[in-house]
Amino acid sequence: MQNMSAWLAALAGFAIGAIAGFAVRRARLCTFGAIEDALIGGDRRRLKIFGLSVGIAILGTQALIVSGFLAPESTPYVPTALPVVSIVIGSILFGAGMAMVGTCGFGSLVRLGTGDLKSLVVVLVLGATAYATLRGVFADLRINLLEQLSIPMPDGLRSDFSSLLAQATGRDLRIPLAVLIGGSLCWLALSDRRLRRAPRLLTAGVTLGLLTIAGWLVTVGFNDDFASPLRPQSLTFVSTIGKAFYAGLVNVANFADFGVGSVFGVIAGACAAAWLADELRWEAFDDDHEMRRHLVGACLMGTGGILAGGCTIGQGITAGSMLALSWPIAVGGMILGARIGIAILVDGSPRDIIQRNWMLLARKAPPSK
Repeated sequence: MQNMSAWLAALAGFAIGAIAGFAVRRARLCTFGAIEDALIGGDRRRLKIFGLSVGIAILGTQALIVSGFLAPESTPYVPTALPVVSIVIGSILFGAGMAMVGTCGFGSLVRLGTGDLKSLVVVLVLGATAYATLRGVFADLRINLLEQLSIPMPDGLRSDFSSLLAQATGRDLRIPLAVLIGGSLCWLALSDRRLRRAPRLLTAGVTLGLLTIAGWLVTVGFNDDFASPLRPQSLTFVSTIGKAFYAGLVNVANFADFGVGSVFGVIAGACAAAWLADELRWEAFDDDHEMRRHLVGACLMGTGGILAGGCTIGQGITAGSMLALSWPIAVGGMILGARIGIAILVDGSPRDIIQRNWMLLARKAPPSK
């Protein structure tokens, strides 16, 4: 029988996920939407909101580390060897999948809570491919090939900026570094006059940052070393969707998990927000082309998210709160992947793009003599 501390963590995860789903749905906040606004429309407001979330999460999480409450080495985000190849490939795949679906894994859960049946298909496919990559048919390829192409940290250090800076300078500069990075990200958002006139967006950004800290607090606080020790974790929505999928099909005891609880919490919170706004609507695919696009995108996000070590929330905010080296690499890869995905959606399939560029080059080439 699963120990009580794990079930308490799952209930806390449900509550935290519900608050996150409610706040994000109410503010119409979306990670892919933020990236698309910045890349295509030149509007960085929603991107700054996610920066605000990261900034708050950094300040709070690093305070937990300095106080001795949270041990970075007990989390999955700061290993002693950084799997760069896996992170780069996975993050680009995830970003391209986001473009195909129109949102990330977290956003799909939010949409599902509003009655979007397209997101039901996306969540099921994402969960299945994520679990296949995590522990199923693709796990050996991930573990024995991609994750072996790692960069070991010097002297067995953890792969976070604070550890490397301490090694380079001989001083523990965790607090100044956290204040510099976290404070700068918060200032970028709060100094924007337009955002100060958007209280729902600001509230959602602050909420996501605080909930990331709450995730660390809950999973450490409910840990029971004498029963089944819990690994500290916080918000992430790829592996957790896969675990929820597995729990529902095979092992009910796996529902006793903070991350699995947060998955169902996000759906419930988004449903409550949509219900209060009278926006609960059933929505299905318009045609087979749209369905194929969503299926491909879900597969890319499920596989890519596991390879990258997280989604736009898991790597973008939670890993960021740890000042992990994987954080900027994964975020950059997801933005690049999203840009590639947008180009494919606008310009056609990859084959069409290659053919057009080849024909353009052929026309410009000088005639042979």
